[in-house]
Amino acid sequence: MKLNYRIVIFAFAIVFGIFFSLPSLLQTQDGKKIALGLDLQGGLHMLLGVKTEEAVASRIKSIAASIKYFTEKKEILIDGLSFDAEHISFILLDKDDVKTIQTFLHEIQGAVVTVAGESVSLTLTGEEVTRTKEQAISQAIETIRNRLDQFGLSEPIVARQGDEKILVQLAGIKTAEDEQRARELISRAAKLELMAVDEDRAARVGNMSASDAAAYGDVILEDVTNPSIKHLVREIPVLDGGMLTDASVGFDQNNRPLISFTLNAEGAQIFGDFTGKSVGKRLAVVLDGKVYSAPVINERIGGGSGQISGNYTVLEAKDLAIALRSGSLMAPIYVMEKRSVGPSLGADSIKASMIALLSGFGLVVVFMVVYYRMAGVVANIALFANILLIIAVMSLFGATLTLPGMAGIVLTIGMAVDANVIISERIRELLRQGVSVHKAIEDGYSNAMRAILDANITTLIAAVVLYAYGTGAIKGFAITISIGILASMLTAILGTHGIYQMLEEKMKKSKNNLLWFGIKG
Repeated sequence: MKLNYRIVIFAFAIVFGIFFSLPSLLQTQDGKKIALGLDLQGGLHMLLGVKTEEAVASRIKSIAASIKYFTEKKEILIDGLSFDAEHISFILLDKDDVKTIQTFLHEIQGAVVTVAGESVSLTLTGEEVTRTKEQAISQAIETIRNRLDQFGLSEPIVARQGDEKILVQLAGIKTAEDEQRARELISRAAKLELMAVDEDRAARVGNMSASDAAAYGDVILEDVTNPSIKHLVREIPVLDGGMLTDASVGFDQNNRPLISFTLNAEGAQIFGDFTGKSVGKRLAVVLDGKVYSAPVINERIGGGSGQISGNYTVLEAKDLAIALRSGSLMAPIYVMEKRSVGPSLGADSIKASMIALLSGFGLVVVFMVVYYRMAGVVANIALFANILLIIAVMSLFGATLTLPGMAGIVLTIGMAVDANVIISERIRELLRQGVSVHKAIEDGYSNAMRAILDANITTLIAAVVLYAYGTGAIKGFAITISIGILASMLTAILGTHGIYQMLEEKMKKSKNNLLWFGIKG
């Protein structure tokens, strides 16, 4: 027996496979492990819809806030600033400011500005409306994914489905409390707004209707702790959560949880300017349309930081901080479909999958040994190494294993054996022709290589396409197939070739070397 570079590489591959697959196989506390998918460990499956039309209304509202801040900063006098879901309008009190305001408005992406005398109006182009709706869906996917990552779930699946739907799969959700927390975290808009209280009319809010408030450019909001308490605030916010950069849980002097937030440079400047000229007035902290607090401004507040206090637990405060930190949703989402996969069903799936995997593996092993004798044993060694490598690589990258993924492993076993069958048959053909063992092995691998490479490369291309365009379980299948193909190239071709080269002298000394490949003399 002599060593060669092929057997050395193969040995390293086996050691690598054993070392990195053991944590997953033994489920140890330490080491990286494969995460089980929704269908294997149970969890929550949801299909969400996105109200994209509200993203456009939110964009209009944000532009109105920018116009208000700009005109106040530049001391441009305007009147009747109002907006609806599609456009903004106001009146310029000084015609000399037309050029300045036009320059500012034309810098807004996708805006169509119309100036008729003293009246100015702004609408969004059709292309901008479409882009905003598209952005709302993409942003919702990214925001939900960020929230779930911070929630602590392993490998949550968040993917677009159709035009305006989002698929969410959360493996490991086992209790009703965890499910409720996850649902609230996903669906919460987390839209933070700082809104000025209308001090001139606030005392009459109890006798005002929504239409009465709208006539003054105001809106009536409920208090989060007591819905019977109403607040009259300016409809156009001073600033919104889009300028928020961080949020964390803190505690007040009574050891009650609160949320501390930090604004970016633009938000800090707006916040500082507003509080500086509004001393003695109130500023409402509004979250998702409800007033959490409305403190009196005692002095200019610089530094761009603030707090949200409310009647919530530490866990609720933590989830709220996660939602604020990951960003508010541009458009509300709603649950279109929900179903829970229980842990017992996941356990049944694992049991059935393992039976299929072990049965397939066992039948292949027995067939290879019976039909190809020693060559079958060599093929089985490569097959065992192949499975170890698949588990090791998936563990190393923290991949998620699903039922289709396990099906991919079973399919990979067949494909890996298929490569050894082709090679063994080529070697058997040459041995029957009376060719020497050395030449039969080398020519057998050379002749079989093209067919093996063609089959594996085309399958690998198909797997890459499935991964690129598939979602959820399809990706899991594509991942295991791809890793399996690459592993089989190493084990079924390089590894077995190295074993044959190492055992070549022993084959030559054998009385009937044909039996090594299952050929009866």
